[in-house]
Amino acid sequence: MCGLAGEFRRDGSRADVAAVERMAATMSDRGPDDSGVWSQGPTALGHRRLKIIDLSAASGQPLVDAASGLTGVFNGCIYNYRELRAELQAKGHRFFSSGDSEVVVKAYAEWGLDFVDHLIGMFAVAITERDTGRLVLARDRLGIKPLYLAESPGVVRFASTLPALLAGGGGVDTTIDRVALAHYLSFHSIVPPPRTILRGVTKLPPATVRVYEPDGSTRERVYWDPAFTRAAERADWSERDWQDALLESLTTAVRRRMVADVPVGVLLSGGLDSSLVVALLAGEGQAGLSTFSIGFDAVGGREGDEFVYSDLIAKTFGTDHHQIKVPTGDLLPPLEAAVAAMSEPMVSHDCVAFYLLSQEVARHVKVVQSGQGADEILGGYHWYPPLAGVDREQALETYAKAFFDRDAAGLAGVLNPAWLADGDPAREFVAAHLARPGAATAVDAGLRIDTQIMLTDDPVKRVDNMTMAHGLEARVPFLDHEFVELAASCPPELKLAQGGKGVLKEIGRRVLPHEVIDRPKGYFPVPGLTHLEGKLLDRVRDALSAPEARRRDLFRADYVDALLADPNAELTPLNGNKLWQLGLLEMWLQSHGID
Repeated sequence: MCGLAGEFRRDGSRADVAAVERMAATMSDRGPDDSGVWSQGPTALGHRRLKIIDLSAASGQPLVDAASGLTGVFNGCIYNYRELRAELQAKGHRFFSSGDSEVVVKAYAEWGLDFVDHLIGMFAVAITERDTGRLVLARDRLGIKPLYLAESPGVVRFASTLPALLAGGGGVDTTIDRVALAHYLSFHSIVPPPRTILRGVTKLPPATVRVYEPDGSTRERVYWDPAFTRAAERADWSERDWQDALLESLTTAVRRRMVADVPVGVLLSGGLDSSLVVALLAGEGQAGLSTFSIGFDAVGGREGDEFVYSDLIAKTFGTDHHQIKVPTGDLLPPLEAAVAAMSEPMVSHDCVAFYLLSQEVARHVKVVQSGQGADEILGGYHWYPPLAGVDREQALETYAKAFFDRDAAGLAGVLNPAWLADGDPAREFVAAHLARPGAATAVDAGLRIDTQIMLTDDPVKRVDNMTMAHGLEARVPFLDHEFVELAASCPPELKLAQGGKGVLKEIGRRVLPHEVIDRPKGYFPVPGLTHLEGKLLDRVRDALSAPEARRRDLFRADYVDALLADPNAELTPLNGNKLWQLGLLEMWLQSHGID
């Protein structure tokens, strides 16, 4: 399911259908199989479709339900749509399609704004009511599917990508948001919602339903906020009880994500998380499963693939395995394409890997499952153990030391004064989030901000952008909201055991070869973007010296010159290249024609 777009005019004038058509057209890669536009008075909706469930024209969008007076567009997948369909039919609803899109609209007709509470899946939704003129927007609990907005007096536009909003015209303010810029350079390129790097574009936060009324009023509800505390009913659970419960929940999540009318494959890195997905699918009787791995040439002494592990899993479970090897010399063209596919600037090195992997995978399947999210949900990162040794009130200092790229003084050394925000926005945001009630320990607070903020606006966004650039839908069982709720209540010591994800490693020992479990943690390796040299370094230098960059004048010239003189000397605490951060931002701005 692909990309949605729309316009809602609260001043009563007719919607600009041509603008919506332009927005939808930019998302043809996300939805190459079909398209549609609908308008009525002040509202227009557009859609690009990737056919995965109900391949017939009956599930084409925008979906108009004359009986209820509702019209909707939907991006994502509702994994319990069959059960909901049966429940809605029992309540008297009649269906004209066999897909999940109509279930979403009928669910709204039955339950109103509470419809989201019934949906299990990933989704961004826009529904308009014929009789009231109301527009309702909603986003899934973990923010797996994006929804961007550009608002001006009397007009709201929305789309699945930020570049789609720019294509709609209408004078979107593309000035850099100074607070967002501070987040980007401090909080590891994460810009928390509702902000984006552009002042005139926002994003609907995850787990949010927002209502726009024709009279100009707006209201919203956050419908999901899991408690990272110990549940009384599980107080006497043993470690084995937790393993059993998490295994059962994860198996359910994996099974749910096989719902499709087309084959579903798996992105197999060879790590614990994706290997478990393969093992559980095999246990569910999935034979001939297609799996896909990617690797790069070693650069600067860093290995570029983990094929030894992915090959082992493929052999153990008899998958139809595809090994994709990318020579380093080929990185520049796909890098340019990956940057163009980004809805927001993302510095993570594995964007190019996911882009290239998705390009190959899309030649074989339209849907894949991924092991993404396990580290954030089950304590797999190195900054969680230090949190276990401090009081709740000390969480900020410990978290910032491990995760932040720069503090306020560091920002002042990077940005020209005109671009400095007041205070230290990233630190202030993280401090407020960590201090919220509902997290029992410092570890719980760290896991909560990573689950609700970092996960959504870094790895989840990255994978959605890179896979959908090739019309490939990625499903993430570790982000099943019921699994997340259960994991959030799991005692931190079980998650942090064995160097991280201890409880998941014990589950893995039941079904996986030990070599995959008892090994150093791996990452999606793209060595060429950590160690900048040759053509990639030249590309970064060109971006930072381009006329657009000189006009923008974001960065202090002395700082940029120092980085270019020794391009691999300065790394962030998470081993990101600081020169790459600056170069990527300018590359993204220039790629999308932002002056």
